[in-house]
Amino acid sequence: MKAIIYTKYGSPDVLRLGEVEKPVPGGNEVLVKVHAASANKSDLYRLSGKPFLVRLMGGGLRKPKYTILGADIAGRVEAAGRNAKNYRPGDEVFGNLAQCGLGAFSEYVAVPESVLAPKPANLTFEEAAAVPQAAGTALQGLRDVGRIRPGQKVLVNGASGGVGTFAVQLARHFGAEVTAVCSTSQAGIARSIGADHVIDYTREDFTQNGQRYDLILAANGYRPITAYRRALSPEGTYVMSGGTLAQMFQAMLLGPVMSMGGSKKMTSVSYWPDQRDLFFLKELIEAGAVKPVIDRSYPLREVPEAFRYLGAGHARGKVVIKIREN
Repeated sequence: MKAIIYTKYGSPDVLRLGEVEKPVPGGNEVLVKVHAASANKSDLYRLSGKPFLVRLMGGGLRKPKYTILGADIAGRVEAAGRNAKNYRPGDEVFGNLAQCGLGAFSEYVAVPESVLAPKPANLTFEEAAAVPQAAGTALQGLRDVGRIRPGQKVLVNGASGGVGTFAVQLARHFGAEVTAVCSTSQAGIARSIGADHVIDYTREDFTQNGQRYDLILAANGYRPITAYRRALSPEGTYVMSGGTLAQMFQAMLLGPVMSMGGSKKMTSVSYWPDQRDLFFLKELIEAGAVKPVIDRSYPLREVPEAFRYLGAGHARGKVVIKIREN
């Protein structure tokens, strides 16, 4: 089967389209014929091996542990292992492979049933592949870490990106008053997905305008953690889910210290695949409460170009990889 392969850390130039052996599903696994995948910032970190923490956390110290990148998939079950009980050939599924060896940028994957859920009936394979990690990160950041409640004032920094577009919609679903922070050209996207207020960061610094928020989700960009703290209400919570390396390390290293002895909470969220979240998101999507926003779609052979575009930092919504025709 065809797959995008890499055997050393580096830029997208180290990626190549090659032939690898088609996997065989184990006892509790299913073989999925992948129709679409999506690219995430975590793929860029795994590709470059930077920051070095990526290698220490199981990516491989000197060379990549896994040679096929990609975590988000949507496709159709082709075969099932002898102990698989939930899915049968022909079932349409979506899921995230971050905890079972990656491999989404290929024509087939053999994965445990536990990482999959039925594909939302009202989405194409490309749309479904855009959901798991980005929407899951937004959900876990708002609901599980941020403890979002109806009536709260919630600000999403980086509202037009992959995580941000889901965060705006999910915050609205949970009953919050949502402020989206993005650039001038992307304000229309933020409004179209339900933002109550939009701040153009090229014209206004939301940390300096006197407004206070009960919950801030930082999905992209950079502001000093002290500035985020200033923009919180007296008992507000700041959750970092992405952005520059400086923003991430400040949240992870300084956040716990700044949260001590005060009522403001400075923390972060790191996505952990959870099948229950996939089912929850499926229900919201089929009810029309959430929809994926797709910026660009690339064929499998153009994954390097997709990575270059994603790495430039201007994607509006998700970047997806079309493995085959629906």
